[in-house]
Amino acid sequence: MMTLQEKTNIEEKIVDVLKTVYDPEIPVNIFDLGMIYKIDVKDNHTVDLDMTFTAPNCPAADFILEDVRSKVESLDGITACVVNLVFEPAWDQSMMSEEARVELGFD
Repeated sequence: MMTLQEKTNIEEKIVDVLKTVYDPEIPVNIFDLGMIYKIDVKDNHTVDLDMTFTAPNCPAADFILEDVRSKVESLDGITACVVNLVFEPAWDQSMMSEEARVELGFD
């Protein structure tokens, strides 16, 4: 079984790698955009990830989902990553980090 510390370390690595994933149309990473709803590191070294898109008909959806999955699975200590695409709750600007809001001119 993984310790809480091990899970926390892996979660931090996952966040770091998610910050390298971008929607080609938006100059801010998907984590700071607030598109990641859940990161669940399991004892068997798999990860369940819930994410959404800023728009349901995102043209780059498949590319982004594959980028997320492959980058998370490339991390040490992760054997598989399941990316669940969810649209509840619907994404809105309030989910963005302060940095993202400034970058996109919302503040």
